[in-house]
Amino acid sequence: MGALVSCFSAAEETKRPRAPRRRSAVNAPPAGACGIGSSERWSKGRSGRRERAEEALIHEQALAAAAALLSQQNGGALPFDRSSSLRYTGHGQKKPALPRSSSSRARSLTDPVVQLQQLVNQDLKIDNLETSHFVLVHGGGFGAWCWYKTIALLEDSGFKVNAIDLTGSGIHSFDTNKITGLPEYVQPLTSFLETLGNGEKVILVGHDFGGACISYAMEMFPSKIAKAVFLCAAMLTSGQSTLSMFSQQEDTNDLMRQTQIFVYANGNDHTPTAIDLDKASLKELLFNQSPAKDVALALVSMRPIPFAPVLEKLSLTDENHGSVRRFYIETAEDNAIPLSLQQSMCSANPPERVFRLKGSDHSPFFSKPQALNKLLVEISKILPPQVK
Repeated sequence: MGALVSCFSAAEETKRPRAPRRRSAVNAPPAGACGIGSSERWSKGRSGRRERAEEALIHEQALAAAAALLSQQNGGALPFDRSSSLRYTGHGQKKPALPRSSSSRARSLTDPVVQLQQLVNQDLKIDNLETSHFVLVHGGGFGAWCWYKTIALLEDSGFKVNAIDLTGSGIHSFDTNKITGLPEYVQPLTSFLETLGNGEKVILVGHDFGGACISYAMEMFPSKIAKAVFLCAAMLTSGQSTLSMFSQQEDTNDLMRQTQIFVYANGNDHTPTAIDLDKASLKELLFNQSPAKDVALALVSMRPIPFAPVLEKLSLTDENHGSVRRFYIETAEDNAIPLSLQQSMCSANPPERVFRLKGSDHSPFFSKPQALNKLLVEISKILPPQVK
């Protein structure tokens, strides 16, 4: 949905020529040389190896969560060994030694192994929370796949996590051009909430256009939602559509214009049915602070954004939608939904609390996964005002 902002004016609904497609080149950063002539350089080298080891651990855990998510969505059980990177020897060969740590000293069996995530969660008591169940809702063009790091980190913290593919998104096979409105688009989320047991509650997290989707769900199932977290997302008031909210921006984002390509599946004399995204401009718009590997994943995974749900006005009541506690997470380096617009939404419709992710682009699950996880865990622990 981040690439929708510039379409939010009447003039933008006319046909415009397709932008020339260009393949984006993702250049790997040059490898730095590490000398051994001084203790300072040696210290930096050891620190770098520790950081790379921690990053590799997070990546391995994220792959495990992604595999589990794919298995869940396909309705089957997919075995996944987090130690699959180890090579096992054949019969009669010598058994491999224990993996060495990033330190130059061999690890003793008596050494304590403390992971970074354990330090974050050392004071966390899941059983004392109102709910330990997160439901993650992606933004326009994304899918459940974009949460793979967040899933791994939250599960390592002891939470239960579900990531939803909305209609026509991710691995959901429905044709995006045939989506007729917001209820149809949000149907996988509402169907999931319907299956929750009596008294079971979740924390909804909506990214980008997913903010409008969780607002719709809050109106339908307020008793099943403990908290709603808007992650650089559209946070609407009653009577607003995502189109009308973004059309209030006076300044037009040229980068948005370059990125969006309108799709007219019903003919050029009709309203657009979807918005496709020019891959050559996506990195600067959505992933300007994200790792190259995640950008590559997004470029082959993103799908067109259905246009009809963007036009639909929400009908929200204080009794239902207004009874759910809302939290907002701002992203400071966001080129898709600028910080100023995020702040404007919070001023017009104040949530209970506002947090900010410094150095994050429009995809904090890629650019700041650890910081995002820390905020989500913190929000899960915030007690209702009357309890305090």
